[in-house]
Amino acid sequence: MLKIYRSNCTQLYELTLQTLERGAWFNLINPTPQELEQVAVVTGSPLDFLKAALDEEERSRIELEENHMLVITNIPVLRGHDSYDALPLGIVLTTEHMITVCLEGNEVLADFKPENHRTFSTFKKTRFLFQILYKSATLYLKYLKQINRRTDELERYLRRSMQNEEIFELLELQKGLTYFAASLRSNGIVLEKLLRLRSTSHVQHLIKMYEEDEDLLEDVIIENKQAIEMVEMYSRIMNGMMDTFTSIISNNLNRVMKFLASMTIILAIPTMVSSFMGMNVDVPFGQNGGFTTTLLFAAVITALSAFGLWRKGMF
Repeated sequence: MLKIYRSNCTQLYELTLQTLERGAWFNLINPTPQELEQVAVVTGSPLDFLKAALDEEERSRIELEENHMLVITNIPVLRGHDSYDALPLGIVLTTEHMITVCLEGNEVLADFKPENHRTFSTFKKTRFLFQILYKSATLYLKYLKQINRRTDELERYLRRSMQNEEIFELLELQKGLTYFAASLRSNGIVLEKLLRLRSTSHVQHLIKMYEEDEDLLEDVIIENKQAIEMVEMYSRIMNGMMDTFTSIISNNLNRVMKFLASMTIILAIPTMVSSFMGMNVDVPFGQNGGFTTTLLFAAVITALSAFGLWRKGMF
C-alpha cells in the first residue's frame, strides 16, 4: 500500500504520483513490486534502499549515497496477546522527499495522522525522522511497562496454582524481552551515528540539524538508553522468576512423590497382615474371633506406621 502525504502549517493532505510536491512523505506498507518501482522512479531512490526493510531479519543501520540516506531502525510491535516482536522500519531521505517502508502497519507511523498534523511537518525531514525515532523509543517503554504489569499478574496466578498456561506466557514474554534487547542495542548504534553526522559536511544537504533537532535526537538517545536499562532489569527479574518457579514445581513434585510413597507403605501393611493370617496353617485366635483380631491388629500397625511417617514429615 502506498500513501503520499504533504503537510503545511495548517493541515496534512494526501497527494498522488501525478500531483507530487516537494517535501512529500511516501508511506509504503507491505508494498508491491510495482509500487516500489514507481517510488524509485519518481524519487530517484535506489531500489535496494526501498527493499531493505522488507526483510524481517534486517538489522538497524545507516547507508549513505550521494543524494540518498537509508536509516533502518527496529520498531516494537504487539502480535496478539502478550506476544511482542521487533520489525525493521526503513526511512529513506532524499533531497526533496522522505520515504518510509515497513512490512506491516504499525503504531509508530499510525501516530502521524491528519488529526495530529500540528505536531509534525513532512517537509522538515530531519525533525520528522527524529520524531519517528522518538515515537519508536517511547513505544518500547510503553510495551515494557505492559510486560512488567503482565509479569506481576502471572506471578500472582502462579503463587496459587502451577498451570502450564501461565508458564508458557512467561516464556513468551521472555522471548519478547530478548527481541527488544537486541533491537534496542542496534538502534542505539544508529542513533549515535546520527549524532556524529551533524558535523559531517557531505550529508548536510540530506540531514540538516538545527538546535531543536539536536535536542530532539538527544532525547531519543536518552529514551533508548532508558529502554535498554529497563529491558535488562526486567530480563533479570524474569530469569529469577523462572528459576524460582522451576524449583517450586520440582519441590511440589517431590512432595507428591513422598505422599504417594507413604500411602503405598500404609496400604501395604493391612495387605501383608491379612496375607499372613489368611494362610492355611494354624494361627493364634484362629477359632475364636480370628477375623476381628486380625482386623484390629492390622489397624493398630497401620495407625502406628502412619503416625511415624507423619512425624517424619512424609505427608
